[in-house]
Amino acid sequence: MNGPQHGLGKITLLAKSRQGLFLTNENLVEIEQVEFGYGSRPVLKGINLTARKGQVIAIMGNSGCGKTTLLRLIGGQIKPSRGVVRVAGESVGDLDQAGLYRLRRKMGMLFQFGALFTDISVFDNVAYQLREHTDLPEDAIRDLVMMKLHAVGLRGAAHMMPAELSGGMARRVALARAIALEPMLVLYDEPFAGLDPISLGVTGNLIRRLTDTLGLTSLVVTHDIQESLKIVDYVYFVSEGMIEAGGTAADILASELPFVHQFVHGEADGPVPFHYPAPAYADELRLGTRHA
Repeated sequence: MNGPQHGLGKITLLAKSRQGLFLTNENLVEIEQVEFGYGSRPVLKGINLTARKGQVIAIMGNSGCGKTTLLRLIGGQIKPSRGVVRVAGESVGDLDQAGLYRLRRKMGMLFQFGALFTDISVFDNVAYQLREHTDLPEDAIRDLVMMKLHAVGLRGAAHMMPAELSGGMARRVALARAIALEPMLVLYDEPFAGLDPISLGVTGNLIRRLTDTLGLTSLVVTHDIQESLKIVDYVYFVSEGMIEAGGTAADILASELPFVHQFVHGEADGPVPFHYPAPAYADELRLGTRHA
């Protein structure tokens, strides 16, 4: 979609993409047998993951399991030690700098807590990519920026500075910025973190609506089970660097797999231990072990 005539507020076919309007058999993202580690510490151990066009895909798991590392591999910040990461049929790890920058212009990124530029206005934050990566005249940029801000309900805040925004508003501005170039793929790193219940619900609905109306693909790294299951098409659970389980929201809620059950219900006891490995507590007290 190009040009301001495609205002998101005027599109009424929101639910139809979930019935196949935008979905095809093509995989926009393909991750095959990917391994990666930092030094001698393995992080990913043979990950397989696919995301089709028009889908919202959630990637969940306990802290440190490799979720954000997956986003970095897809964005080309790091390269896999083994395996392949494809976006739109291109092997990300094999691209040169020019090819990687070209591919990244087709991606949007919503950073945790927004990561807005603090010294420029809401309008200029959203306009930034348009000014950097296109030759559009300023009046066309204005129309596009206002369209994106209208889509996230913040057209009236265009003149404000980031310091004047609430956490939820900042996240919505960051989402408008992420879709400014109308990307084919948007990556979300903990989009629900730190939001109040109203802002959380608004953000979740926006992710679903923008995915549907623009026909893009959304990959969401999150710990928020309840909100995510309202909007996703598919969920991958990552544990100890591997895909532990996957399925639709209904599959996940009905799962009896110990890891999935523990994660969904927030249980302390299960495959994921509460305590970091340590000597027996009674022995440590008796011996008076000292830590540096």
